[in-house]
Amino acid sequence: MFNTKTISKLYTPEQVAEILQLNTNTVYSLIKRGEIIAKKIGKVYRISANSIFFAFSGLDADLFQKQQEDFNNLSLIEKELTQARQGL
Repeated sequence: MFNTKTISKLYTPEQVAEILQLNTNTVYSLIKRGEIIAKKIGKVYRISANSIFFAFSGLDADLFQKQQEDFNNLSLIEKELTQARQGL
């Protein structure tokens, strides 16, 4: 049914606190604010490894990736701008 290839590792808030060297209350606060996405199963939260990674690098990683894409497309953008200006 499920295996390690189809589901990422899940952690408890206590495990996340230990991994990130944070207070457990801080982890619960991050969950409550939506900065860490967690699923409550019964009385216990479960947090995916992807959620932890995104919480601490998601926006920075996305910005870096988009900057790289912009840099790679710079010559195409300049070409399009030149053509648009000539059409005016």
